[in-house]
Amino acid sequence: MLIIDIVLSFIWAFVIAVFAIPSIIYVAHLKNLLDEPNFRAVHTNLTPRLGGMAIFAGFMSAVTIFGTVTPQIQRLLASTLILFFIGLKDDISSVSAFKKFFVQILATGIVMFLGDIKVNDFQGFMGVHQIDDRFAYAFTFLVIVGLINAFNLIDGLDGLAGTLILINSAAFGYFFFRFGGATYEPFALVAFCLMGGILGFLRYNFHKAIIFMGDTGSLVCGMIVSVMAIEFVQMKAVESAPSIAVAILIVPVFDTARVFAFRILNGKSPFSPDKNHVHHILIRSGLNQVQTVLCLSLLNIATIVAAISMAHLGDNFLMIFYISYFIVFLSVLEYLSRKNPRV
Repeated sequence: MLIIDIVLSFIWAFVIAVFAIPSIIYVAHLKNLLDEPNFRAVHTNLTPRLGGMAIFAGFMSAVTIFGTVTPQIQRLLASTLILFFIGLKDDISSVSAFKKFFVQILATGIVMFLGDIKVNDFQGFMGVHQIDDRFAYAFTFLVIVGLINAFNLIDGLDGLAGTLILINSAAFGYFFFRFGGATYEPFALVAFCLMGGILGFLRYNFHKAIIFMGDTGSLVCGMIVSVMAIEFVQMKAVESAPSIAVAILIVPVFDTARVFAFRILNGKSPFSPDKNHVHHILIRSGLNQVQTVLCLSLLNIATIVAAISMAHLGDNFLMIFYISYFIVFLSVLEYLSRKNPRV
């Protein structure tokens, strides 16, 4: 793949998103398609939630114009199309959690069974190599649905979800382009197309945001990132790829796992909304929205750099690093949470 293709696809997705959003904002205000602040929201103004439309338009058009639409990419695009419409429906008029989950299952089934996208080799991570198809499908399902909902849940501050998706896509895109060869070139272009769409969206979403990503964006981006993560884990050319994938996705995965665990321990549904996410705790601790986004973004980047730097030490060492990381992070958040309780 020529680098010019990647550059042009990135620019195309960026330009489409940048020019689409003002019209989306205008129509949203005209038709009163606005998000009202609630007890979980940090924003105080009525704001459109349809930014995902611009991300999707930029991404989809760039991939189909500049990319190689292999059977796997074709199934990925089909799954994102399904998630786009259910997300759009939810952003305009609320959709039940059951319906959204059913559509997520359908979209996941398309990429797994029709696209043959699944984790079937852990590359020696925790002593595991090849796994049988039953476990592969079950694990892949958890990864895709888990990441889709992780990005949906962490979309709680101006620019936060978009910035994390930008970092994740940049990391996966670099590895696909640098080490993937012809097999992974289509996914390199997918990564840079998503980066272009997200960057165009962030032009209007960073504090103070005049449009939100909404479920349209978080569901679509979650699916794309999860498929890139699965493909990355299968790359034999990258040392300790599964461990590095954990580092790339550390913030949304850690936050979702932590929040779900606390809700279950407190006898609540893991899907019950609250203000106990990591960004809520940092806001209560005195950071503003921009500082919180920068803090979590730098933490994500630092973790990626640390994992890459220590990859030669092996997966066992990285596992010890992650366990220590989680303990320290949990301790700090627990201290901050107790010091600055919810009002």
